[in-house]
Amino acid sequence: MDAGKDGADLGGYTAAANLCGKADHSSFDDTYPGDDNASHQSLRDSALETSYCSLSLRKSTSSLADAYLTLQMDLHKETDPGPEFRALWKNYDDLHDGYDVDTVDGIGDEAYLVSQDTSSDSTSGSRYATLAVRDGWMTWTMTYSNYFTSYGSDKDAPKLDEVTDWMKADTESTLEALRG
Repeated sequence: MDAGKDGADLGGYTAAANLCGKADHSSFDDTYPGDDNASHQSLRDSALETSYCSLSLRKSTSSLADAYLTLQMDLHKETDPGPEFRALWKNYDDLHDGYDVDTVDGIGDEAYLVSQDTSSDSTSGSRYATLAVRDGWMTWTMTYSNYFTSYGSDKDAPKLDEVTDWMKADTESTLEALRG
């Protein structure tokens, strides 16, 4: 459905020029207290507003990033993103082998948690999760990734269920803050 005469259902959300400065990621702070190497971008257009933030997460003992967190908010001002959002995230595991997809209740109009844990001994593999939310014509993603190598110093990374709990809490508080 196009915006037409009723306009886009943006739910009062505003896309921050600097999402890194507005987003809550405090749930990660106890595990990753090192300085975040943050970068952000934004786009303002009559059809779409986008805010993006990328954070390199570090434990206090690490000199390099131990994990990565990316955040993106899109305000779709011309076209309802609902059907395409649902097709992409609900069926993510049809396109990408080895991922779990779970519906998340209580955040936005619909939300999906996509995750994969291929780590076996914290020396190889990875932990990955994306929380994708649609609320009206606003879409949001928060993605966490942690890659293990024999060269990495992080041998005590958080479990995936801890990370997904943090993502849910920080997404809820961020979306509340970004509502006008």
